[in-house]
Amino acid sequence: MKMLLPALALVALLLLSSALRAQEGVPASPPPDAPQAAALAEPAPAAPAPRARTFEEKVDEQFGIYLKWLSFIPFYNLAFWAEPQEAADGTPLVGPKRGPVITALPLIVVWMIVAAVFFTLRFRFVNFRLFRHAVLLVRGVFDDPKDAGEVTHFQALSAALSATVGLGNIAGVAIAVSIGGPGATIWMIAAGLFGMTLKFTECTLGLRYRKIDATGRVSGGPMHYLSAGLKKRGLGPLGALLAFLFIVFCIGGSLAGGNAFQVRQSLGILATQVPFFAAHGWVYGVVMAVLTGIVIIGGIRRIAQTAEKIVPFMCVLYVLGCLTILVSHIGHVPAAFATMFSAAFSGEAIYGGIVGALIMGFRRAAFSNEAGVGSAAIAHSAAKTPYPVREGIVALLEPFIDTVVVCTMTALVIVITGAYDFTNPAYADLIAAEEGAALTREAFASVPFLAGWFPWVLLVAVVLFAYSTMISWSYYGERCFALAFGQRWSLLYKLLFLFFVVLGSIITAGNVLEFGDTMILLMAFPNIIGLYILGGEVAEELRDYEADLKAGKHRPRNARHTGAAAAASLRQHN
Repeated sequence: MKMLLPALALVALLLLSSALRAQEGVPASPPPDAPQAAALAEPAPAAPAPRARTFEEKVDEQFGIYLKWLSFIPFYNLAFWAEPQEAADGTPLVGPKRGPVITALPLIVVWMIVAAVFFTLRFRFVNFRLFRHAVLLVRGVFDDPKDAGEVTHFQALSAALSATVGLGNIAGVAIAVSIGGPGATIWMIAAGLFGMTLKFTECTLGLRYRKIDATGRVSGGPMHYLSAGLKKRGLGPLGALLAFLFIVFCIGGSLAGGNAFQVRQSLGILATQVPFFAAHGWVYGVVMAVLTGIVIIGGIRRIAQTAEKIVPFMCVLYVLGCLTILVSHIGHVPAAFATMFSAAFSGEAIYGGIVGALIMGFRRAAFSNEAGVGSAAIAHSAAKTPYPVREGIVALLEPFIDTVVVCTMTALVIVITGAYDFTNPAYADLIAAEEGAALTREAFASVPFLAGWFPWVLLVAVVLFAYSTMISWSYYGERCFALAFGQRWSLLYKLLFLFFVVLGSIITAGNVLEFGDTMILLMAFPNIIGLYILGGEVAEELRDYEADLKAGKHRPRNARHTGAAAAASLRQHN
């Protein structure tokens, strides 16, 4: 890890150099034949002087160059069946009934889906077998306050969910359904169910290799099990490299994708409802920075205490809003489900569901559930439990809540209100521009008795989604930063994080924001390599835990619960 400081310094120097070059107006890569072209050029009539580009626009152009190289691997197109996006006359091609034809299947999507399916099969569908036991664990049936750790199972789940339940549940899902049609929803749910096992795997390893210092502070996650776990298997150099890459990607992703990007996206919705913020976005940034600072300065305990209050509220608020629309269109609900299932296996639905939901949703707003990225393992590592696999079982509930419940609610609203129809002029521009959050807002506003007041409820949900994502990602980045530079520099990172909160409300450079979002995606590469190598340890932990559970060795420790809870858990294994 000592090599991390020079590496980050080099990155900082590179970015500073780009900013200075942009300020001076020096192009990143001038054409080699520019002098010859200038010499041969004939005098041309004087043209109006172009508008001088701002400093931010120049920096954004430089970041576009870095983004192109950084995103080459994760977004390498595997869709060899790709169809052209434009006809011979230049007009855009569209699907039979909606949106542009999908022509890309990025490597990162296949990388994550293959891992999710592999571990689901290897662990014999643990996501279904132990689902009831996971609910009992979250309820605190087996909690023991004396166990080592900093937070309860429920608090750890809330902290991790606060990072995953975000704008992707609104924006990404709306775009996926608008492009792939109603059948995309079925593929999205399937991906969420398989993702449950991937989350189980990484969070089990997070607990297995966590470290607790003399003050009781916990540090765990991929950066630990990649370095220590692979070293134990004689792969020390590989483990150090993977841990190094994960730390760099996580720090970069936390500052931009999990922070500034969230502020920018939520501000876009806020400005449409409150015009004041359209011209004074920095006020929103300062307020969010203050509110975020109050929480993150206190560490994971304060973050978890806040998350366990915000997450249930914001999820219930949003789901109730969706249910309001579903109840008002109760006669259309059966037809909506029938349409989803009938369209689920059409070519258009496969493209829109797998590529749309898992790439557009993941990339646009910190994924649908982050399964495979490894970030949630950092939060779950702080849970109070002596059994690593127990926290992994708790973690498998995240993709279910995030994707199967919340994302499905958004999809139903989009389908029932008809907002996915590309041929409808009311939605065509939003779909073409991939403005998913705005499309969801229009879907809600299309219901007459909701049009006047419900956009405000949606606004509150969006701001809470963004805020909760930020406080959790601050912890992810801080743990990586502290491991790289030492605990004494933890406060410096938190101050830097708050600076990026304000920066997110000011900057409009899309390439800069997508740069950080891509960093989050890149975390999945070193993390999943480690999961494949260490998967045998998870299988051993799971086998031993299930044997003890079947033998009755795990009994309720919380005096508020009776033996009925344990009996319900045991019935699964008898």
